[in-house]
Amino acid sequence: QVQLVESGGGSVQVGGSLRLSCAAPGIVNTHCMGWFRQAPGKEREGVAGIDSDGATTYADSVKGRFTISKDNAQNTLYLQMNSLKPEDTAVYYCAADWGSPAWRGGLWARVCPSPWVPGKVNYWGQGTQVTVSS
Repeated sequence: QVQLVESGGGSVQVGGSLRLSCAAPGIVNTHCMGWFRQAPGKEREGVAGIDSDGATTYADSVKGRFTISKDNAQNTLYLQMNSLKPEDTAVYYCAADWGSPAWRGGLWARVCPSPWVPGKVNYWGQGTQVTVSS
């Protein structure tokens, strides 16, 4: 049974930074990993994804401000969030999917779905709240 456990959420003022972590034993280097978020009254949306070989994708709303990364040895996924805005307030979820195979750089990689929608997620974390206040 795969368990994803997020940490690092909290409250921050506009322009501040937070780093989210997701412990994902056994799957960080074999699955497509990513972050979704859900604000009150809104649908869950994809924020960032990272393929098994490290290629990354971002939602337009966070490009240049958020950085997704992972540490395969530590089995941990990260989301560094800078220049936070009130509209970034949401519950953030760690996600994992088996993805699709792709031959890249002489290796097989698991590539995240594009677009990556909530219906294409195999595993979810429990979520962590991020609140940005002005």
